[in-house]
Amino acid sequence: MLSDPREVLTRPSPPPDATVAYGDHPDQLADLRRPAGDGPARPLVVVVHGGFWRAEYDRAHTGPMAAALAALGHPVAQIEYRRTGQPGGGWPHTLTDVRTGVAALPGLAAAALPGRVAPVPPILIGHSAGGHLALYVAARAPETVAGVVALAPVADLAQAYRLDLDGGAVAALLGGSPEDVPDRYADADPSNFVPMRTRTVVVHGEQDLQVPTSISRSWVAADRAAGGTSTLIELPECEHFGLIDPEAAAWPRVTQALRSLHDDLPGIDAASPTR
Repeated sequence: MLSDPREVLTRPSPPPDATVAYGDHPDQLADLRRPAGDGPARPLVVVVHGGFWRAEYDRAHTGPMAAALAALGHPVAQIEYRRTGQPGGGWPHTLTDVRTGVAALPGLAAAALPGRVAPVPPILIGHSAGGHLALYVAARAPETVAGVVALAPVADLAQAYRLDLDGGAVAALLGGSPEDVPDRYADADPSNFVPMRTRTVVVHGEQDLQVPTSISRSWVAADRAAGGTSTLIELPECEHFGLIDPEAAAWPRVTQALRSLHDDLPGIDAASPTR
């Protein structure tokens, strides 16, 4: 009998090693995980969780993923942010929270995990709506991001609105349609910011029922047509949740994408974390 791929969303994981705040709001914080072993300091990996920006999904469901990345030798931060359906969530704070947190977390993590976090911008690994947020931060504040692994990202908000993904999730985030609030779409939609200045790898399962693979295909094609260097990895047998499940067949492709960004960073030990 096949297991439910959503099981990863509620699977227990080890507790974080520390939690740090990047702002005064209770959701402006991140859980930190110390990398396994005694290797050199490495760039922080910031996990940006998905859940269509909604309050009922928080960083806890990325615990198995974050623990697995730490076991591979990466210092990891699971960032939280205000979400739709709670005070302060949605436009603009959902987006600005992640932008503020990404800029602050390398310093906060270095203080909490002494000797384990390199003094360089982090690599972002975002899933679904978290993929959108990772692309948004990289586009709007590229100096704060070393690379992006976007897993099934909602990379085109206008198209996601037209497709009514997750029953109005984009309208809930931005407060309306592209016709109602065009300035918000202009500011928040990654499709408006090609070519990307930050190196980006997009990974998407062809069996994805939550975010169509066509969104990633179109976004990467537009980025490359504009002179960008983003790449797309399509996984024929993968659905939406296998991308964040360390026990799924897709996981080695996710870690390979992360390694490709890590190993190309200037001034970083070429030897990858444990594979």
